[in-house]
Amino acid sequence: MSKKDNGAGVILAYLNEKNRPYSAQDVFSNLQKQHGLGKTAMVKAMELLALEGKIKEKIYGKQKIYFADQAQFKDVNDADLKAIDHQISELSEEVQSLTQSCRQLDAELKELNSSLTTEEMVSEIQELKAECSGYRARLEKIKSASNHITPEEKDKVYKERDLYVKEWKKRKRLASDMTNAILEGYPKSKKEFLEEVGVETDEDCKVVPPNT
Repeated sequence: MSKKDNGAGVILAYLNEKNRPYSAQDVFSNLQKQHGLGKTAMVKAMELLALEGKIKEKIYGKQKIYFADQAQFKDVNDADLKAIDHQISELSEEVQSLTQSCRQLDAELKELNSSLTTEEMVSEIQELKAECSGYRARLEKIKSASNHITPEEKDKVYKERDLYVKEWKKRKRLASDMTNAILEGYPKSKKEFLEEVGVETDEDCKVVPPNT
């Protein structure tokens, strides 16, 4: 492109190739980055091309629209149009088929990316084997122990525990009732009373009766 034609040749070739209407702003936006054309020079070049009859110009309100001169394109008969429609239909089917294939390949790729590699799988198997070996050793140690208790002995221990916990709660409640009765006629605070008589509460020892 020479500076002398202000991009007229580029603009003419572009409009003929695309064969659709554009505003001056559209042409500038589409060609400026690649060809470095200034907007003012481009507008003048398009107006000159229209004046010379190389492109067509239409005015809609305040906007001018430019497009290729249709006279330069050969007429298309019905047979040609049917052939073009058939070609478009075939290409559309091909695009649809390729799109479906791309989706399937993309899904397969995502599945493969989320799967472990051979090296990762081998490493994980080794870790699981080592973990299983540790569990087996622990199980054998438990089986070989001589201090197992029978279900009956276990049940007896739990029953005794429940009995002791209930007794603990009962005595705690009785002690609390007695303390509250004394405090009704006691001139000092509950804390001072407990210190005087030397009583340590569960709260002082930070313990609570377990649930039965």
